[in-house]
Amino acid sequence: MKGSLGFIGLFLSFLSDAVHGDSAFMTFACGDTLHNCMYICEVCHNLYGGPTMDCLSALVSHVCLSNFENAMASLNSTDWCIWDNVKSSYSNLSNCTENISDCLRIPWPNPLVERTFVEIHSRFFKDCPSEELTDPPPAIIFALVITPICLIPVMVSLVVFKTKNGDGSS
Repeated sequence: MKGSLGFIGLFLSFLSDAVHGDSAFMTFACGDTLHNCMYICEVCHNLYGGPTMDCLSALVSHVCLSNFENAMASLNSTDWCIWDNVKSSYSNLSNCTENISDCLRIPWPNPLVERTFVEIHSRFFKDCPSEELTDPPPAIIFALVITPICLIPVMVSLVVFKTKNGDGSS
């Protein structure tokens, strides 16, 4: 049964090549037809023999990072810290890495993509001020802690009072 399924799959792949006019036989599955997946898969097949992390790395650096770097170069370095100025480019970079990974059927996020984002953060956003979280004032902490402590005896008293009166129905 497995042999016949394998033969059918091989036959369908040759049929697909004949229908689509592909001259090269790809030995791996490619993602959907959106986002230029066939072109991306052909590049990986021709240069790397398949959807490897090396191919993903090359595509991310030549396609995604170059677009992001060009967009950041068009801004002043003082504008890099203003989210409204960089959110479109940052989102495009994220979508680009995800689309290429999806086309190559490599899980996203992956260590390469994470390393890429750490590198762009250290390169472009290292001097940006960040909002540090601080503890609330002691008065707020005291109110948040003391409120449940005071409510517990009140609730216990109400339960005992209702039980002693014999009015357990409400």
